[in-house]
Amino acid sequence: MQQKQENKGLVWFRNNLRVNDNTSLLKASKNNTKVIAVYFFDPKLFEIDGFGFKKTEKYRAKFLIETVTQLQKNLSELNITLLTYFDAPENKLHKICSDFSIDAIYTQKEWTKEEVDTNILIKKTLSSDVKFIEDYDQFLYHPNTVSKDFKNIPNVFTQFRKQLEKTVKVESEVSISKFSKENIIDNSTKIPTLVDLGFSNFNTNSKTVFPFLGGENEAIKRLNYYLFESKKVSFYKKTRNGLIGLDYSTKFSAWLANGSLSAKTIYWKIKEFEAEFGANQSTYWVIFELIWRDYFKYVSLKHNAKIFKIGGILDNNYHWYSDKEIIQKWIDGETKDTFVNANMIELKETGWMSNRGRQNVASYFAKELLQDWRIGAAYFESMLLDYDVHSNYGNWMYVAGVGNDPRNRKFNTKLQAERYDANHKFRKLWLNKTLF
Repeated sequence: MQQKQENKGLVWFRNNLRVNDNTSLLKASKNNTKVIAVYFFDPKLFEIDGFGFKKTEKYRAKFLIETVTQLQKNLSELNITLLTYFDAPENKLHKICSDFSIDAIYTQKEWTKEEVDTNILIKKTLSSDVKFIEDYDQFLYHPNTVSKDFKNIPNVFTQFRKQLEKTVKVESEVSISKFSKENIIDNSTKIPTLVDLGFSNFNTNSKTVFPFLGGENEAIKRLNYYLFESKKVSFYKKTRNGLIGLDYSTKFSAWLANGSLSAKTIYWKIKEFEAEFGANQSTYWVIFELIWRDYFKYVSLKHNAKIFKIGGILDNNYHWYSDKEIIQKWIDGETKDTFVNANMIELKETGWMSNRGRQNVASYFAKELLQDWRIGAAYFESMLLDYDVHSNYGNWMYVAGVGNDPRNRKFNTKLQAERYDANHKFRKLWLNKTLF
């Protein structure tokens, strides 16, 4: 009797740090008799960028460590071993493939420059026998169902949204079965600490509106709380412009950003909630925001590296300044605008800022201070717990007038403060003095 051939798959985790609804994990488990996994804390992500900011600051670094620790536990429950390295993937992947006789690498498809450059370096080192299998796994609406040519993606969000809602279905979530214990391998690798990554240990600021831990289990806990336990989702549209408190918004974004929660999981949970408790504008509005998130990914697929260029996707030839003193005052919350200052101090102290705050401080930076919007975007990339390359650069382009805003608006931060912080509660919380 012929023995079944043994195939070995390696799941390389990137921004898809979950076991539920993970296409790479599903394909690896379907096509291989043995599966192992790996995650790299790539040193490049902790270096200083061209604008002088560390690409990943302490808040997101801590959240990432928590996330990978949870991922390792969740994989172990499926009898899959997660190897972890503080090293560049191009230095290690070929050796892992050789040591464990890997037939195929399964990973999330990325298309922005740094990730593509890493892929190129990796493929140069891999044996030609090792297949490299990538899947889009970070969308609500899968690219295969949206367009055969990303050049056809509309330049205006509303048009994009209406087309999708009318013609495209959200796919079902996927799951995998548990492997036998024989799948587990010895693992002497360690998850780096904050100190290993070049940071000091720190305590979370007691005033933060995002006190949550990283990881898939925490994400699911928050999802269930926001929908089924508190039913706050029913009021989301009314509260989403808030500034203070845990529940003015979903707070799903940080888990979405590193992929410990999938957009599809949120969508189908909302559909479950609507079936039980009824749909309203608020439940729809969470889905609406997920479509915005998708849109910025499609803008990035359409325009590639233009999202990082000073003229943006419009090739606008505005004159921008790069005044270090003005930029530092914006960072430190020492501008002439107290609403901007309070939001910037919140970001500096917690790694979080509300959506309302982000729009105001970005507009102020680009259209009031007239500073190069890419510097503001790079600072957000460094500091934000929920940094997502597509949403971050898409939103900054939008606000700076080089992106997808057909009206090229400028925020009146004084009026915004009167509307959203009429009682000065938010400003007093972060400015620590009575200014009014």
